[in-house]
Amino acid sequence: MSTPHNKAKNGEIAKTVLMPGDPLRAKFIAENFLENPKLVNTVRNMFAYTGTYNGKGVTVMGSGMGMPSIGIYSYELFQFYGVEKIIRVGSCGAYQKDLKLYDVIIAQGACTDSGFASQYNLNGTFSAISSFELLRKAVEEADKLNIPYHVGNILSSDIFYHDEADSWKKWAKMGVLAVEMESYALFAQAARLNKKALTILTVSDSLVTKEETTAEEREKSFTQMMKIALELA
Repeated sequence: MSTPHNKAKNGEIAKTVLMPGDPLRAKFIAENFLENPKLVNTVRNMFAYTGTYNGKGVTVMGSGMGMPSIGIYSYELFQFYGVEKIIRVGSCGAYQKDLKLYDVIIAQGACTDSGFASQYNLNGTFSAISSFELLRKAVEEADKLNIPYHVGNILSSDIFYHDEADSWKKWAKMGVLAVEMESYALFAQAARLNKKALTILTVSDSLVTKEETTAEEREKSFTQMMKIALELA
């Protein structure tokens, strides 16, 4: 089995996949957390590694940036590789003043300004939510690991450099915790294909305080969300 975007063979992708946006973060997770990781995909440098964690098979694969990108990779993993669970581990920009750099967010649902769900021809607005089974387990594991966390709604946006600089404040008024660019598509794909998905994020910057982390910190220092996600395999 291979696709235009994934050269992994049958059996080389585990049933549980962790998906950071950055393929170098996938490499970091594989090399620092997995036992006997094997590189199974390099197409477009979207690295995928498969190994074990506490005896359970896990694949870690980059998703790229944005809903079109994760939409491709998640669909192929779910539909062609038999993946049952995808857990996105990514970075986000905080919308609320009580969120600090490095705080962990477990996404209950995702709003969007994208037209991703238009393909389903629904007569309304689709609410993209995470798997409650994975959400509950993630909360339980965070408690066991004594990792503080926030649970709530996030925004998956198509726009990074928004023409209206303060547009985020409208989402903040609705209690949205933070912004990223992938989860709505991931949750929608999982719903459509009867699979499970969850997003665990680390705050990399704050639109409230204007604080931000570096690219290297985002690649190598967001380990708490990784530990939680790996326990869900």
